[in-house]
Order: sequence, then C-alpha cells, then structure tokens
Amino acid sequence: MGWDQIRDVAPATREVLEDVGLVGWPKTSGSRGFHIYCRIQRRWTFTEVRRAAVALAREVERRVPDLATSKWWKEERHGVFLDYNQNAKDRTVASVYSVRPTADARVSTPLLWNEVPGCRPEDRHRAAAAGRARRSGGWHRRGLVPLPAPGKTSGPTRRRRSSVPLIEVARSGTQAEAMAGLERWKARHADVWPYLEPADALVDSMRGRSSTWTRIRLNLRHVPEGQRPPQEPLEVDYDPWADAKPPHDQS
Repeated sequence: MGWDQIRDVAPATREVLEDVGLVGWPKTSGSRGFHIYCRIQRRWTFTEVRRAAVALAREVERRVPDLATSKWWKEERHGVFLDYNQNAKDRTVASVYSVRPTADARVSTPLLWNEVPGCRPEDRHRAAAAGRARRSGGWHRRGLVPLPAPGKTSGPTRRRRSSVPLIEVARSGTQAEAMAGLERWKARHADVWPYLEPADALVDSMRGRSSTWTRIRLNLRHVPEGQRPPQEPLEVDYDPWADAKPPHDQS
C-alpha cells in the first residue's frame, strides 16, 4: 500500500475512537505507518485491552472497507492493515522522537491531527525532529507546564511559572488517594468540569526516592477565561522528598 492510503486510514481511525469517547494521539512510526495512542484508565486487563484493539480494527474496516483491513493473514488482506497486535505482551513502544534503524535516520514523531494530511515519513528525519523539538519543546508538552503549587517555591519539586492555564489538584503517595482528591475538586467546581476534555486531566506517575507517587493537574484551556478557578491549596499535598537528607548529612 502507498503512503497516501495509509495516511487516509488515520482520520477514519480517529473518528471511530471519538465515537466511543476516546482521544487518539497520532505519531509516525518512523518506518511505514502511524501509531495512534489512547490514554485509558488502569482498570482494564491485558485481554480486555487487546479485545478492544481488535474491535477497533474491525470497526474501521467496516466503515472504510476499500481502505482498511483487520485480516491477520497477508493473503487475506486488502488495503491498509490495522495492526492490533501492537497490543501484544512482547511489544515495546517507540518513544517520542526515537530514531529508527533506517538509512535516512527517520524519527518516530508525534503530530497534531491537522498535520497528518500533509505528513510524509521521509520528512521526519533526525535533523528535522531536532529542529521541531527545539522550536516547540515537543507538541505534547505545549500547554502542559504547571503553575507553582501553593507553598512550593524551592527544592526538587519547584515549578517554573507559565502563561498556560494549568493548575495542580493533588499529589499523593497512591493513585487512589489522588483520584479521590480530584473527585472532591470536581464536586466543588461542577460548573467547570463539563468544559474539560479527556486529555485535559493529567494523571502522572512520578518517580520519588524509592517509589512512585501520583500527581494530578488540569489544563483549563477549554474553560472560558472568566470561569477558570485559580490555583487552590492541593486536595492532597504529598511531599515525596520530605524525608530526604541533604547531601552533606551522613548521619
């Protein structure tokens, strides 16, 4: 299949995802295709996620049968193969801006959806990716730099000030406690929550000294300016470095 056909299947896949309430994030594979990622809750088993990927592939095939196929055996395929086996236990992930083993050093590059129609894989090489990252910091980071949390002005968790409307809701040693804090925030701001899209709730697993902790932030970019709540005291204020000793303290 030619690149034009592959490129045409990407928006069809996006439509299916949106119809079931998922947000797809496109990225060139660095070789001959696209990867589309979806953020999901950590409640599904491997088998359930794999079945969902198969169902997605079959639905895209049903909608654009002349363009896409979910058939595993090559002799049965017609059109662009939707590789649901990327959701397999032995698969690894091509990270953001990872250089792939091609003669022209192509790079697996995240895209905005409006960039997909004009995208060409040969344009996504090492030099181009480096320039893109320098100019924008990576599109996936744009708009996601948090404001300083209350009372946090120094130390390992210091944040740099940003003009983007992003607030922090909770920091916790467990995800369950952080999510409970988010629910309390939602209850207080019931008029604001409907404006937020799935990608606006940022639940991050952060690395601490010897374990991970959870941070929740909200991007208020879709909330009208006059209705954006300010940064408030955190619902859960966990300091992963509280017990850290200064380097000179050897006692």
